[in-house]
Amino acid sequence: MNEARLAADLERYQQKALDLATQAVIVKAEDIPVDERVPLKCQIPRCFGYGVSAHCPPHTLKPGDLKEVLKKYHCAVFFIMEVPPEVIVRDNATIKERVAAYQQVFRMVSELESMAFYDGHYLAFGFAAGSCRHTFCGQKESCQALEGKRCRFALLARPSMEAVGIDVYKMVARAGWDIYPIGSNAKPEDQPKGTLAGIVIVQ
Repeated sequence: MNEARLAADLERYQQKALDLATQAVIVKAEDIPVDERVPLKCQIPRCFGYGVSAHCPPHTLKPGDLKEVLKKYHCAVFFIMEVPPEVIVRDNATIKERVAAYQQVFRMVSELESMAFYDGHYLAFGFAAGSCRHTFCGQKESCQALEGKRCRFALLARPSMEAVGIDVYKMVARAGWDIYPIGSNAKPEDQPKGTLAGIVIVQ
C-alpha cells in the first residue's frame, strides 16, 4: 500500500473517531509508550477486575510482547472521550452512565479496527478502556472465555490500553491534552473532567 493511500485512510479513521471522541490524533507506533509498571497497577492494589477476564491481567498480552509486536507497525489512531468525572468515580448511582461510556469506547475501537481491516490493513488491532468483563458482562457470573467457551462479545471485547502496558497518561500528555487521575477515593466535584481512551494500531 502506498504512503498516500495510507495517509488518507488514517485521516479518515481519525475523523471517524471524532464522531464520538473529544480528541483524536494519528501517532507513530514507535511513540506508543509501553511500560511494565502500568499493568502492575492492576495488581497493586488489586483491581476488582484482576484475573476475572480473558482480556485483563494476568491473562492478556504482556507489555514485553506488545513492545515486540509494535516494532512491526508504523502508525495508529489514538483518541480520548471526555466524560463527567462522576461517570468515572465508582458509584452505584452512575453505573448505567459509566457502563454506557465505556461501551462507546469499545464500540468505536471495534468500528475503527473493522474499517481498517476492510481497507486492506488486515493486521490492524485495537485496545479500549476498562475491563470488558464489567463493561459487557457485569451481570454475568463469569467470563465465558476464561472457561474455554466463546466470548459473549467476541467482536467487541478486547484488552484496555492499560492492561497491556500502554501509558495512557503519557500518551494524552504528549498529545497536548489534559487528563486527571480519578481513583477510588476521588470526589467528582474535585475533578475537572474524566477521560477514557482507545487506540487502533493500523499498519
